[in-house]
Amino acid sequence: MSNTVIESVISGVGSYLPENVVTNDDLAKRVDTSDEWIRSRSGIGQRYFAADEQGSSDLATEAARNALHQAGLKPRDIDLVIVATVTPDRTFPSTAVYVQRKLDIPRGIAFDVSAACAGFLYALNIAHDFIRTGQVKHALVIGAEKLSCFLDWEDRATCVLFGDGAGAVVLSGTDTPTADPPRGILATYLSADGRLADHLYADGGPSTTGTVGQVRMNGKEVFRNAVEQISNAVFEVTERAKVSRHEIDWFVPHQANIRIIQSCAKKLSLDESKVIVTIDQHANTSSASIPLALDAGIRDGRIKRGELLVFAALGGGLAWGSALVRY
Repeated sequence: MSNTVIESVISGVGSYLPENVVTNDDLAKRVDTSDEWIRSRSGIGQRYFAADEQGSSDLATEAARNALHQAGLKPRDIDLVIVATVTPDRTFPSTAVYVQRKLDIPRGIAFDVSAACAGFLYALNIAHDFIRTGQVKHALVIGAEKLSCFLDWEDRATCVLFGDGAGAVVLSGTDTPTADPPRGILATYLSADGRLADHLYADGGPSTTGTVGQVRMNGKEVFRNAVEQISNAVFEVTERAKVSRHEIDWFVPHQANIRIIQSCAKKLSLDESKVIVTIDQHANTSSASIPLALDAGIRDGRIKRGELLVFAALGGGLAWGSALVRY
């Protein structure tokens, strides 16, 4: 095997949101809540809900098309498709193979990752390893969720927090140094603690209840663990890359709760002007939230090529992680 170092760079980013915008006032017609109650506790103003006939693979496919367009690549160029999701089209096969089919991608590797809100980071890390070991050249890494399909509308503290959508990146390998300092994924960090699983989960499954179940959350414990572990994950990934946190241009966190995001930024000594926030528009889209926020920051001109980004998330499992990327 060659000793050539292969960098994995983000060559394209794309997103997709369903047409149906659901405001807090819309939800107040269905649930005992109000715009003020939701905003004050979460920072959410609206979310998007997919149509009944749309599956997660439909959302993922549209986001992937947009990412491929930005990367200047064709579906035939893709060697690997990973979809991070907790709302797959079917128990099996994977949502990724449906994306592969809908995009008319020739045979290659395709599978799903289930790590809830940390799923995109788990998938990104896996794709990075495939690329840097020379197994694939171009990978589609997608976070896609239709969370509206298993919310408990009697649980007003939880059902108002989630939305649907998809975000995608094309990760491409190159053995030619792209810049000095290098671009691409500089370091990653993943972890989980199954002892905390009962704080955030779906109460159904094929081998236990034979149902999809509904989202259950212990908000207080999720909040506490999120602030601690997301912050620690950023400390860890910057240390691995030997990069100072003060060099970070943009913090792109999982969009779960505005107070979690603000608490993490404060703990990391990051000015809030360096934080990409989309929770007010998207709500919590689980594995889709980081790529959705990344695409929003790129499209509105804030995030530019060559800048240093840090992604971080915590979700059901509890599972968490981070990635340091020079875009």
